[in-house]
Order: sequence, then C-alpha cells, then structure tokens
Amino acid sequence: MKTYRHLFFDLDHTLWDFETNAHETLAQLYTDYDLARHGLFSFAEFSQRYSEVNHALWRLYQSNKVTQKQLREVRFVRTLTRLGVAEADVPTDISARFTDILPQKAAVFPHTHEVLTYLKDKGYRLHLITNGFEDVQHIKLASSKLTDYFEEVITSEHSGFLKPDPRMFTHALARTGATATESLMIGDNLECDVLGAYNAGIDQVYFNPDKRRHFAQTTYEISSLAELRDFL
Repeated sequence: MKTYRHLFFDLDHTLWDFETNAHETLAQLYTDYDLARHGLFSFAEFSQRYSEVNHALWRLYQSNKVTQKQLREVRFVRTLTRLGVAEADVPTDISARFTDILPQKAAVFPHTHEVLTYLKDKGYRLHLITNGFEDVQHIKLASSKLTDYFEEVITSEHSGFLKPDPRMFTHALARTGATATESLMIGDNLECDVLGAYNAGIDQVYFNPDKRRHFAQTTYEISSLAELRDFL
C-alpha cells in the first residue's frame, strides 16, 4: 500500500457540515426578519430555494463567472424574489447577517474529531485546501474546534486559483513542502477535489456520505470519515 505523509482535506461538506449549519442559520434569519409575514412561502421553501440558488452561484464562482462580491450580493435577492418578494422588500443586510452567523456554527460530520486526532497521532501532516472565502474559513475552524489539527490552510483567495485548477494543488504542495506522490486529497466534490487532485498527480479520497452513484475513477471512496482508518 502506498505511503502518504501529507493529507489535504476539503472543509465544507467534508469536515464542516455546511448543510446543517446553513439550515440553522437560515432558520434564524427567517425568524429575525419575520419572512413569514409575506405569506408567500414556508421556511422549508425558503431553505430549499436558497440552497438551489447558492449551489448554482457557487458553480459559477468556481468557473470564474461571478465574483465573491457578486455571489454575496445576489444570493438572497435571487432567493427571495423567486419566492415572490419584491426586490425593494429584500432586507439589505440579510446576506451580511448570514455571513456573520454561519461560520460561528459548529456542526461537523460524524467522526471528524476522532479521525483527525487519530491521523495526527499517527504522524500525518494535515492541511486544508478550500475554495471557501478566506474571511470565514478560519472562523469556521475555530467555532468547530478544528484549528489545531491543521498546519496550513490554503484558500483560493490566497493562492489565486480555484479548485479544480491544478495550480491550486501545486501551490498547496509548494506551500507545505510536500510532493504529489506522498500526498492525498480528501473531499466531497468529484470535480473540484477528485479531478483537480488527479490532474495535479495527487491520489484522492472521494467522501460520498450519501453514496451517490457516479462513474468517476477515484483512488479511494468512503461514505464515513471513520473509513479513513482502514487504509491510513
């Protein structure tokens, strides 16, 4: 079995449970802004529509078709207007409030802390490589007590590239002093994490907790973080 020394983790949807944390944040906003007063949609509909809009915008962001500023400005306007709210009635600070509240949430995927402790104790050097915004990623790590596990946090804003661009990964290797052959990328996104790492010559672990069917070739595939202990 191949020997690895450097393990690169994605953060959102891999360790930090974005969907759970976003759901809690949206529930708070729905109450704080009394969105029910419009009488147009339930919280479930608000949450579902936001998820659809946000995922679509993130795909555009990762393709360099919108900026971070545009993503943040547009997501709630688009969500609420598509639910029937007049654009003039969309709270002007709702996106900023979301950005303030969300990273303070602490939900992580099952086994996150125990597996990271195990890997650290085994002598692996742990790093993060994320397309998430620089100004919130470190807050997320602190809120979920993940900071101390990682030596380096490599963000797209700092590197100048977005996963799956192989230059994001080569930047990460250079910054950590790692080689591709001794490195392993663990993430939930087949394009950004798996294909991006593959194109940079790095082995990959596809984290697939919902066991979605796919036809991609991956070095490893897991549905639980606990499975990392089976080969690391």
